[in-house]
Amino acid sequence: MRVVVADDSVLLREGIVRLLEEAGMDVVAQAGDGEDLLRKVGAHKPDVAIIDIKMPPTHTDEGLRAAAEIRARQPDVGVLVLSQYVEEGYALDLLSGDQGDGAGTGYLLKDRVGDIDRFVESVRRVGEGGSALDPEVVAQLLGRRRQADPLEPLSPREREVLALMAEGRSNHGISQQLVVTERAVEKHVTNIFGKLDLPPAPDDHRRVLAVLAFVRSAS
Repeated sequence: MRVVVADDSVLLREGIVRLLEEAGMDVVAQAGDGEDLLRKVGAHKPDVAIIDIKMPPTHTDEGLRAAAEIRARQPDVGVLVLSQYVEEGYALDLLSGDQGDGAGTGYLLKDRVGDIDRFVESVRRVGEGGSALDPEVVAQLLGRRRQADPLEPLSPREREVLALMAEGRSNHGISQQLVVTERAVEKHVTNIFGKLDLPPAPDDHRRVLAVLAFVRSAS
């Protein structure tokens, strides 16, 4: 898997690069600001770009704007955004945007980098077209449902499963978290697809669509 890493903190950037390379990924370029990131993504065409939201010159939303530009220019590149703390509006802007058929999306807190296995799993999932949404963001979104909730048809257990899907967990990971069989999880996932009126398609693509429905229900 080919990766570009963008963060103005050299220490954090080099740490992420080392983790990914030790996991067998090919870090093809590094960037310290949004303009450099766009140049290098254009030149190297990675599977996924890992992007800090706040980069020079203003340290506000340069990374998010660069992520949106990558989506527009190269919609097949997965985008995994890192943030110091939960910025719900940024998460909704990123995750509610249009996606290319094969493009993955993720929003994680920087603290998650310390959980190496989960972080590497998230990068792989986004690079393969899936989603990875930080558990704290999921918790906030669950707490601000609209009155007209498009997820209303889902049972409480199906909502739990969908929230874990939003974190990027596989059926096996969900079964371990909820202490149920994988077969039970598969049944819940099938029910979710049906109730959200998602037509038959490759499983990962339908999972992304289900996660987008989850995100949009809180926007």
